[in-house]
Amino acid sequence: MNMHWYPVAGRGSHLRATPQELIIEREREVTRIPVGTIQHLLVVGAHHLNTSVIIQLIRAGSMISFFDTDGHPVGHVAPFGFHDDEEVREAQKKTPSHRFAVTIVRAVMNARLLFLERLAEQRDRELFYKGELEFLHQARDEVEYLIKMDELRRMHRLTSDMYYEILSRRMPQELEFRRRTRRPHRDPVNAMFSFGYAMLHGACCLAAVGAHLDPDVGLLSEGRGSLVQDLMEPLKPTMVDSAVMSMGNAGISPQEYDTEGTRCHLSERLIEGLVSELRSRIDQRAINAHILNFRSALLEREEFTVSY
Repeated sequence: MNMHWYPVAGRGSHLRATPQELIIEREREVTRIPVGTIQHLLVVGAHHLNTSVIIQLIRAGSMISFFDTDGHPVGHVAPFGFHDDEEVREAQKKTPSHRFAVTIVRAVMNARLLFLERLAEQRDRELFYKGELEFLHQARDEVEYLIKMDELRRMHRLTSDMYYEILSRRMPQELEFRRRTRRPHRDPVNAMFSFGYAMLHGACCLAAVGAHLDPDVGLLSEGRGSLVQDLMEPLKPTMVDSAVMSMGNAGISPQEYDTEGTRCHLSERLIEGLVSELRSRIDQRAINAHILNFRSALLEREEFTVSY
């Protein structure tokens, strides 16, 4: 069975490959995976990578993406001779991004509101402070009237900050998650969010490159991987946030993470559990449909809609 993406996370794994197998060794455990079944290898954190891995996977037509310890995408390697579709790339550069950005921001708000309202139904304790839910609904309704990109970005940042602060109320206090922070993360919840977003980024990047989109030409964001970052935003609550919140509420032992250094390190067992949760939620078919919908809207000037 072909794997759309396969993660190697944590740190200290040794990776090598033959024409037939990708071989991953970690703490006396050896995993062997047929090279032909891997479409996209995600390497997150510090590992020992033999050049045979790059050679054999590229020969098999696979992609390899690299992320730093905090889950920030660094870059990817694609098979020699692969070229982005120039027609699509030109359309990305020439099409005004505002109409797509409005759709993205509104979809993000809708997805987050649905997720928060489901969380609110699960506990007797009130989740929202007075006026918060009404403000989020009003902000969502006003998005289509924001005509400047700076206004859209400002509204997106404001409601994002509120969203994570509200999520923190459903996390055990001992995990010390208060809000979404910049890296390096000092608490396990932020570290888990970043890991999950790295996984989702890899899945979305695969679909974007497969659709011959330039991943660096964003709609709302700018810079490397900006298009992927924008397109994955509405998918985060269902595909990543739900997994992190579920694991956090179930309880995470202090032995499963280390906050003594400059950043929080997650244990291999915690990462394996998180990967399992993410695999059950990150839907590659839904991601592919989402990316192809954007491509069609871009080239054929159709309405861009987002399912979440």
